Amino acid sequence: MFNIGFPPRSTIRARSLFHSLFLSLLILLCSTLSTAGWSASIYVYVNTSGSRLITDHPRTDLVGYTLVKSYGADDYFGLADRPSTGTRTFKTISSQYDDLIISKAAKFGIEPALLKAIVHIESSFNADALSPKGAMGLMQLMPATAKRYGVRSRRDPMESLEGGGRYMRDLLSQFDQDLELALAAYNAGENAVVKYSGIPPYPETRAYVTNVMALLDKYRENLSGA
Repeated sequence: MFNIGFPPRSTIRARSLFHSLFLSLLILLCSTLSTAGWSASIYVYVNTSGSRLITDHPRTDLVGYTLVKSYGADDYFGLADRPSTGTRTFKTISSQYDDLIISKAAKFGIEPALLKAIVHIESSFNADALSPKGAMGLMQLMPATAKRYGVRSRRDPMESLEGGGRYMRDLLSQFDQDLELALAAYNAGENAVVKYSGIPPYPETRAYVTNVMALLDKYRENLSGA
């Protein structure tokens, strides 16, 4: 009789029990820290061999790992695509690119607050941000969009804001200065907006538009030069 390599049932049950206990402990830890008034986030990544990596912040530099769980995370700063938004507030955000954002916004005739809100949602001000779909940089430009606007280094903040700012200006022009349609096109592409004659029925795109608009109001209040 051949042994086809299946692990014993006892081993499978043990692994399942271990994973359940592991996740339960993580949830308990986050709950405890939250009760104590701490801001705790835990991210669990797994690679193809089953090895786990746990960090207290999201990682974009991991090769071969997939995010499978997050606890106490607020990656979207309490915006519309997160639960219980009524009890959340906007976090303190980076201002390191404000001068550059104001400069590029003035160059392309768009609000600095709008450009900063887009950067906030797209990359959380991480110039090295890389999405699973291949978008990169502060403005999360796709390779085709970067090429279209002459952006050589998508990780360079100045080039990213230059390309993203020009793209947003062109989208506003294309959609007759309708900000929500332009934002939807920035997220889902111009063709999707044209196809549906409005904001596409994609949950991600609808949340994106809502979130940027919410942050736009916030940055209009406190962004110097806006």
